[in-house]
Amino acid sequence: MPKGYWIARVDVRDPEGYKDYVATAKPAFERFGANFLARGGAHEKVEGPGRARNVIIEFPSFDAARDCYNSKEYQAAKAIRQQFADGEIVLVEGA
Repeated sequence: MPKGYWIARVDVRDPEGYKDYVATAKPAFERFGANFLARGGAHEKVEGPGRARNVIIEFPSFDAARDCYNSKEYQAAKAIRQQFADGEIVLVEGA
């Protein structure tokens, strides 16, 4: 079964408030087997508009990636994130 991935690009407006998102999202990530492959760090924008923070999260399957996003735990975290950051998240099935 192919793995699933979240690709998130984020501009954090309030780093202190964003810490609440990280703490609230953690149980969802743990529950659905998330493995962070990239979390912030150096990046180079080579095409199109970029964001300051780029995150790639691997899940055991595409269903696990979707279920994590739709979980009540992550939806609570999402509400916090949207107060303190702007961005996009795309769910992708692995090869």
